[in-house]
Amino acid sequence: MSLRAIDLAGAFLKAKEASPKRNFAQSVELIVKLRDINLKSPEGRINKTVELPNPPNKPVKICAIGGGDFALRAKAAGADLALSKEELEKMAGDKKAAKKLAEEYDFFIAEAPLMPLVGKILGPVLGPRGKMPTPVPPSAPLEDVLARHRRMVRIRVKDQPLVQCRIGTEDMDPKQVDENAKAVLAALEQSLQKGAKNIESVRLKLTMGPSVKVA
Repeated sequence: MSLRAIDLAGAFLKAKEASPKRNFAQSVELIVKLRDINLKSPEGRINKTVELPNPPNKPVKICAIGGGDFALRAKAAGADLALSKEELEKMAGDKKAAKKLAEEYDFFIAEAPLMPLVGKILGPVLGPRGKMPTPVPPSAPLEDVLARHRRMVRIRVKDQPLVQCRIGTEDMDPKQVDENAKAVLAALEQSLQKGAKNIESVRLKLTMGPSVKVA
């Protein structure tokens, strides 16, 4: 299968035609079925982020964790939540609060020196969800860090040989959706032991619509 040659823009238009109209912009989802991978091996447990060429027209919620100055700068830079060290420490032992945090935010960044503490307190809930924070140097330009994360999607293989992720919204240009899908497929191909040979099929769908086979 040549991933670069497949017509993802055409599949996106077909998916739009097949989906009932809604009063909101539906997400465009890429579904990739894999084959010949061992889900129990480290190579089969793919969990990585991909920076999309074209950010989807839907908000990505980011939580920033760090000391006083880091938290203040993160909030000023547009983080949806800036969690201070003191607030993090208060969550120790509060599994309900940690779970709520994990479910509410798409991505986490953390001041690098705090990563051991973050791992101890939030690791049990963020780890299984594939949402462990990106460590960030204390002096990093947080506007740039947050901007990159707002373009990211996570590709993850869990208990089935399948990857499903949002690559855009139905109001985007077909070319942009095509570019985003191919960025994800390229990253996935690099992560698979046999590259494209490990990919059985590729499909696109809108949130409320049926899937359309691409390849």
